Amino acid sequence: MEILRCSHLTKIYGSGSNTVAALNDVSFSLERGSFTSIIGASGSGKSTLLHMLGGVDRPTSGSIYIEDTDISSLGPEQLAAFRRRKVGLVYQFYNLIPTLNVRKNILLPVLLDNQKPDEERFEHLVSTLGIADRLSHLPSELSGGQQQRVAIARSLIYHPAILLADEPTGNLDRKNSEETIELLKLSNRRYGQTILLITHDEKTALMADRIITLEDGKILHDEVVG
Repeated sequence: MEILRCSHLTKIYGSGSNTVAALNDVSFSLERGSFTSIIGASGSGKSTLLHMLGGVDRPTSGSIYIEDTDISSLGPEQLAAFRRRKVGLVYQFYNLIPTLNVRKNILLPVLLDNQKPDEERFEHLVSTLGIADRLSHLPSELSGGQQQRVAIARSLIYHPAILLADEPTGNLDRKNSEETIELLKLSNRRYGQTILLITHDEKTALMADRIITLEDGKILHDEVVG
């Protein structure tokens, strides 16, 4: 079942002779429960695409549907709420709140909605990710790998329609990088989580089931791995 569809996405920056097309007529869809990598060199349009899909920025033209919702039609408040509930985001630099402990950082999307946390899901996530004994710690008291585990747990707490991971291993050593990708794969298998991984590293990209290669804002290749 299709969970994400983007059609003819174009993003233009500047005007006149200074016009730059960061994305140029990009179209693809993702099936529910799939694990896809988007790979490309710096400047290929990877981050621009992620910002579009995550509702952080809007395309110049084209459409993005997540679970049949056209996110480009949503107002700022609606989009913020939709993003919080339906789009999990994992970044290279974790983006944890330094003054909140691990438990509150993970539950932040739920708390911002004034909702009651699903304690069973919470306990299962922190146990699966190996951070159940770190819940009272502040981010500064954690290693980089532990902080990324907290960020992954936060992104999954609402069981989002899609998880977008933007170079999640870029700030980690090899051991923690491999563990982070394995955790993403585990969430894909165990929870049926749909994942879109943005990376410049071919070895990391090969951990997914499908690889989309971007070059100069266009899809160059789209292939199933294996």
